Amino acid sequence: MKTFLAASALVVLAVAPLVPAESGADTLSLGDCLRLATEHQPLLTAADAGVSAASEAVGEARAPYWPQVDLSAGYHRWQRRAFLPSNLVIPGLGVPKLIGPLDDWDGGLSSRVTLFDFGERSAGLAAARARLGSAQADAAATRGDVRLAVQSAFYALAAAQELLGVADRNLARTEGHLALARARHDAGAVPQADVLRVTAEVAAAKLQLISARSRVRTAAGQLNTAMGRPAETPLAIAAPAADAAPPAATDFEAAVSQAIARRPEVRSGQQRVAAARASVEGARASRAPRLNADGSYGWNDTDFLPGTKEWQVGLSVDLPVFDAGSRAHRLARSKAELAREQAAYDDRVLQVRQEVWAAAAELDRARDSIAANETSVRASDESLRVVRERYQNGAALITDLLDTQTALASAEASLAQARWTYLTARAAYDRAVGAGPG
Repeated sequence: MKTFLAASALVVLAVAPLVPAESGADTLSLGDCLRLATEHQPLLTAADAGVSAASEAVGEARAPYWPQVDLSAGYHRWQRRAFLPSNLVIPGLGVPKLIGPLDDWDGGLSSRVTLFDFGERSAGLAAARARLGSAQADAAATRGDVRLAVQSAFYALAAAQELLGVADRNLARTEGHLALARARHDAGAVPQADVLRVTAEVAAAKLQLISARSRVRTAAGQLNTAMGRPAETPLAIAAPAADAAPPAATDFEAAVSQAIARRPEVRSGQQRVAAARASVEGARASRAPRLNADGSYGWNDTDFLPGTKEWQVGLSVDLPVFDAGSRAHRLARSKAELAREQAAYDDRVLQVRQEVWAAAAELDRARDSIAANETSVRASDESLRVVRERYQNGAALITDLLDTQTALASAEASLAQARWTYLTARAAYDRAVGAGPG
């Protein structure tokens, strides 16, 4: 990759307001637009909600380490068949066949805690923490994407405004040439065809101006949308007066290493792999015995306020014997998910390398095109001056004048586009290597 030479790419962007500010619209800088996106962009709200959900999942995964305590109370009225010995006789009653109906009032506390589970709880907590890290990295990636979208839309609107200025200047030049053609026609130096040809060019220039105004409105709507606001919101921007030279870039491998170390998408992939690995460990542990401690204390009686105390404490072991293959399938599924996440991470690293490569190439191209377009504008401007003088003196045709004017307008538009394209490319490069916020 080329080395970025700071001195050769100083970009001067002196852009005066090219369209009047819309009624009720504040003039926004790029920083203002980024701040508004932070406040209004629904994607950021969704990303933050995802982080909150993942954080709550960590608390949920911690809960099994603590005892579970339940308070219960109840009332039952019951009657059951009495299975008593046949030789049992109650004087005057015989052998009772039924017990009840009786009232049964009960209430109390019960508690249960897992003492040892061969690491199933710790694996679940590790997986939850890794998913939280992944959600945080995804949120950071979303912030980076939103930031780049706002920067790109801001520069696109600035470019559209500058192109509107180019169209306005081209219309003014064309109208000047129309006045020149009419003056020469009135003097009998050129035919009526020259006037008609330039009149058509004036109409075409007006159509280009109308299209340029429409592109400004469209770009403003795109910037509003990128900020999370309705497209029709009144908007005016303050384009930067100048921009610093591009940063000096290291070699490609160093840039890729920086991207892998800083890109939140890569961190998210790493955390997803860690979560999948913890899920495998949890699936293995679920096939092992579980040691539990439990206890209860309460009252049970036939009265509304029971007075007979009941309690119990003890240990129990849960040993899975047969579950129709559920735990085996869970382990196999967890292993497959781990392989999938690992492959997705490897693919993400390849994509990051490609993004850095493409962003660096585009930044080089955009920077170099500025100098080429500046040369083209200077040459076209001088050519127009010469051809205009020649036409005034009768040494050039109207087609020569109009063709040269079209070439100048095209060069000016290309230069304006190149300047803002460079800023967009630089923002994309910073995003690709993980530089800046996000």
